[in-house]
Amino acid sequence: MRLLDLFCGAGGAGMGYHRAGFEVVGVDIAPQPRYPFEFHQADALEYCAAHGHEFDAIHASPPCQAYSLASQQWRTNGQEYPDLVADTRQVLVATGRPYIIENVPGAPLVDPTILNGAFFGLNLRRTRWFETSFIVPFVLLPAEGPSRFRMGRRPATHDPVVPVGNFSGVARARQVMGIDWMTRTELSQAIPPAYTEWIGRQLMAIMTRR
Repeated sequence: MRLLDLFCGAGGAGMGYHRAGFEVVGVDIAPQPRYPFEFHQADALEYCAAHGHEFDAIHASPPCQAYSLASQQWRTNGQEYPDLVADTRQVLVATGRPYIIENVPGAPLVDPTILNGAFFGLNLRRTRWFETSFIVPFVLLPAEGPSRFRMGRRPATHDPVVPVGNFSGVARARQVMGIDWMTRTELSQAIPPAYTEWIGRQLMAIMTRR
């Protein structure tokens, strides 16, 4: 089964789908020298419109800055960011393939499945939403542990990892997130592979029953 990984970044999501059994191909408009699978540098939506039908399933992580709390200050000050969720959905639906759209809390996703680090036993604060064109099991999300996170402060050993901005503790973040190949900046934008491995296994089970 081949999966197209749009807006792929350095491959956190792609690694999860790989672990779930998919052959992954990534697309991003920026170079991604550390992406661990086949990679094409291109406009993600244009590539999908031209080639999406060649794949069995498609994942997309359009830019999150238009919805993220981390960029709210800059939006308030007039900074504008791409708002691509609706356009992404339109292109994905047109392919006729099962799809996943991932983004941050507050993004305009339809009936999203919500995942966090606590669900996977990870000492990590990173909640993400997943809109799927297929049914996934209901998730009773466990509460995340308390955090004393402050930007620029080195976290204590047992604090949850909060990989935001120019965070401290890159080695620990790599260990907790299950990502050993990314830079600090890439980690701050990455989806932990455990999240998409879980989503991917639900999808793989559906597709292999057909």
